[in-house]
Amino acid sequence: MSTILVIGAGGVSSVAVHKMAMNADIFSDIHLASRTRSKCDSIAASVKSRTGQDVATYEIDAEEVPAMVNLIRKIKPSLVVNLALPYQDLPIMDACLEAGVSYLDTANYEPKDEAKFEYHWQWAYHDRFKEAGLMALLGSGFDPGVTSVFTMWLKKHKLKTIRQLDILDCNGGDHGQAFATNFNPEINIREVTAPARHWENGAWVETPAMAVKQTFDFDQVGEKNMYLMYHEELESLAKFLPELERARFWMTFGDEYIKHLTVLQAVGMTGIEPVRYQGRDIIPLQFLAAVLPKPETLGSTTKGKTNIGVIATGEALDGSGEKTFYINNICDHEDAFEETGNQAVSYTTGVPAMIGSAMMLTGKWSGEGVFNMEQMDPDPFMDMLNAHGLPWNVVEMDGPVSF
Repeated sequence: MSTILVIGAGGVSSVAVHKMAMNADIFSDIHLASRTRSKCDSIAASVKSRTGQDVATYEIDAEEVPAMVNLIRKIKPSLVVNLALPYQDLPIMDACLEAGVSYLDTANYEPKDEAKFEYHWQWAYHDRFKEAGLMALLGSGFDPGVTSVFTMWLKKHKLKTIRQLDILDCNGGDHGQAFATNFNPEINIREVTAPARHWENGAWVETPAMAVKQTFDFDQVGEKNMYLMYHEELESLAKFLPELERARFWMTFGDEYIKHLTVLQAVGMTGIEPVRYQGRDIIPLQFLAAVLPKPETLGSTTKGKTNIGVIATGEALDGSGEKTFYINNICDHEDAFEETGNQAVSYTTGVPAMIGSAMMLTGKWSGEGVFNMEQMDPDPFMDMLNAHGLPWNVVEMDGPVSF
């Protein structure tokens, strides 16, 4: 029985809070805060109607550390779950340290003025959390998060070493919009337009954004074009799997998405440098995000499925030579909406946020300092995925991927 404080009120937060309320034996007292309290109230009302559980709501600017500290001290949670923007990771970690409470997030820190998301800023907090006797768990979403847990489950149960790793993120859903992103538009577009990087032979290899494309036949979705991208779990996987020769991340995008994004880039709407307009500075990408459909509004119209997983090749644990395994989850947008009022992209991130929180609150995952998912025992997390809406499947492939 634990008190928890969730920061942020987007689609991922909505899913996480709904799922927490469905597990009242672990999350007995739920508090939700964001810059816009009305969004929190809307989530709380949905949770009440679906589960009967109450959620207390607050207005807070997560970048205002003293205000965050006061709120934490008022609520006295066992854990603060950061489901706000990646720019706010460090202020929330600072507040947790000052208030003496453990921390969890789903995405690593990214400065506002540079499209560069890396773990080193948060890893630098390790000693401070350790000295305070607190735990910080980073990246407890799907990718990063579940993909790392999938990888370490294969390392524990199937492969002695992992030589090659490919993470495949497919969203086969159709929301009926001309152009919309399935998670925060500002973060999504910054990720997609950044140069691609992958890990190979002990070094990072950089290529232009969206320049490397492959076609893959995804189970229950079909053939989709996927593009090589950089994603944060590559950094932690390269750190915690020193035997990795190559690690890549792929994400699917439809032709319409690529067409619209190309035009928006060409006219400067994806820029993150201030532009002077009518006497004030605006960030083009932030303005674009303000006029695009909100991800949390797409659930009622989105149909289709997501298919996210990892393909790993390495030395078999049983000594039978080199083997390749594919482990993945398939999630239905309409099923996710029926359960939580949100589409599957939010669902596949919000459920792991709930599970990571449960791991910490129940003591199945513990420690003092800053930790990534790869450092934890994958088994209890994998069990909860099966039990709480994200069942997984693993198959042995004929050989390594050919792309």
